[in-house]
Amino acid sequence: MMSILSYSFFQYALLGSLLASILCGMVGTYIVSRRLVFISGGLSHASLGGIGLGVWLGINPLLSALVFAVASACGIQWLSRQGKVREDSAIALFWTFGMSLGIICCFLTPGFMSDLSSYLFGSILTITGSDLWLLGAVTAFTLLCFTLGFRLIRAVAFDAVFARSLHLPVTLVEYLLMVIIALTVVATLRLVGIVLVISLLTIPQTTAALFTSRLQSMMLLSILFGCIGCLAGLALSYWFNVPSGAAIICFSILLYLLLRVGKGFIRKADALEGVEKDVKR
Repeated sequence: MMSILSYSFFQYALLGSLLASILCGMVGTYIVSRRLVFISGGLSHASLGGIGLGVWLGINPLLSALVFAVASACGIQWLSRQGKVREDSAIALFWTFGMSLGIICCFLTPGFMSDLSSYLFGSILTITGSDLWLLGAVTAFTLLCFTLGFRLIRAVAFDAVFARSLHLPVTLVEYLLMVIIALTVVATLRLVGIVLVISLLTIPQTTAALFTSRLQSMMLLSILFGCIGCLAGLALSYWFNVPSGAAIICFSILLYLLLRVGKGFIRKADALEGVEKDVKR
């Protein structure tokens, strides 16, 4: 295992894992707190339309996916805030449009179908320097936004209605974070793919929620669990020769289940200990 660390592709994978864990730890905590998991899934699948357009038009697929995902995020936010379209309906609209457009472009572009699986399921071991630059830029931008506006983001995350009653710029924050979610989805596509990116934005946060309900603590724990899942998934993919993205998600889910069961046993042990103390009294 140590010998593979000398290869540049594995060093890229490790750096990508670290950046993705930091980025998804912050953004995913907001998603879970606001119950926006369905939106992240919609944006990840809608981005296929941008990827297909990029290949068909002969431009960088990630760049076109970035523009398409941001436009979809703003479109979902705008339609759902107009009151004429329910949020889940707006998500379904862009989700299905992006998927259908991407599939059409796949069939119109000779040779693209062979590369489709890398976008659907990801391959962290094949990320390039340009992928890392994109991931690093999105991570730095997100870190800056969350650092400068943490209190405002926290207020919107826990109670947007109350924050609006205090005349806080809730609409601006919601649009900004929808754009950040879209950027995050596209930046992590090469790591885990369209199908699995929703897991990277929710599983570490769900695991962190077992131990804390504070937004800041949940973000830090999410980053930690994300790093553990990515590193363990990379090791599993190397040892068993399986897709790295799927290995990362499977290990993250197993870690969640183990911690949840372990916490349940600890609670039962504490309860029994408390009953024994009451009996002795």
